[in-house]
Amino acid sequence: MGDQEPVVNPNLPVYVYVQVADAIERDIRSGRLPVGARLAGEQDLAEQYGIARGTARRVVEELRDRGLAVTLPSKGTYISEPPPAEG
Repeated sequence: MGDQEPVVNPNLPVYVYVQVADAIERDIRSGRLPVGARLAGEQDLAEQYGIARGTARRVVEELRDRGLAVTLPSKGTYISEPPPAEG
């Protein structure tokens, strides 16, 4: 996270897991997180974004729902080719 603005703003009328998923989606679409890269585990995501582990689990679920990640049991979650951006 470094010098960047914090990703999570609990004062926004948007669920925290959506804010984190949005940030990760931006990283994917910008190429900062390349297709095939392994996403950090739930505990690491929780620490990285300052969220609860259950929230991190929901982030991963949201990324899968958006078609941005695939989880392989006992292997991890990997970035998949993003679908075209809406809009």
